Amino acid sequence: MRVVVPYAPDQPKSRLSPVLDVDERAAFARAMRDDVLDTIRATGYEPELLSTREVDCDAPVTVDDRSLSAAVNGVLAESVAGAAAGEPTEPVAVVMADLALATPKSLNRLFDVDGDVVVAPGRGSGTNALVVRHPEFRVDYHGASFLDHRAAAAAVDADFRVVDSHRLATDVDEPADFVEVLVHDDGHTGAAAWLREHSFRLERGNGRVNVRRVDG
Repeated sequence: MRVVVPYAPDQPKSRLSPVLDVDERAAFARAMRDDVLDTIRATGYEPELLSTREVDCDAPVTVDDRSLSAAVNGVLAESVAGAAAGEPTEPVAVVMADLALATPKSLNRLFDVDGDVVVAPGRGSGTNALVVRHPEFRVDYHGASFLDHRAAAAAVDADFRVVDSHRLATDVDEPADFVEVLVHDDGHTGAAAWLREHSFRLERGNGRVNVRRVDG
């Protein structure tokens, strides 16, 4: 199975701008990306970065500066082309680079489910990870992509399966998401270590847990 991780280094997490400057956002995005790559390796697969430009990374990098949907569909088309050339269709997994809570166990749950299209939805009806085994299925990541992908699978008569996973559903887009990174850290993730090194701390009060940046 080919496992690709989309990554856009030119647009580093703009919704984190209230708490991180542009250089910090880029560094934090790299920390999450590297965590995801390491987690995929721990499942026994070798990840490939699907990047909008060349980057320094300890994984093979395929550069495609098109939109996310177009770039991923290009990868899916390559799988079909291989089948047309007489080789078996290669399943393709797509795992987003900001899944800071992902573990080998959660990814193996996704990878091991039989189905033409297997999706781990994100919060708010997004698509955080998926496995495609159907030659006609194509992605569309704009808007409510989970609903769109379910409809797209039905349109090509593809079996559609869902993996319900808190760890795969949690992508880190906004400052409030830092809570999840720090609460669920097992002491081995670079993203959580980065937050702690940059003075982000968990605070408990009024029955809630929040994250605050401690100065000094």
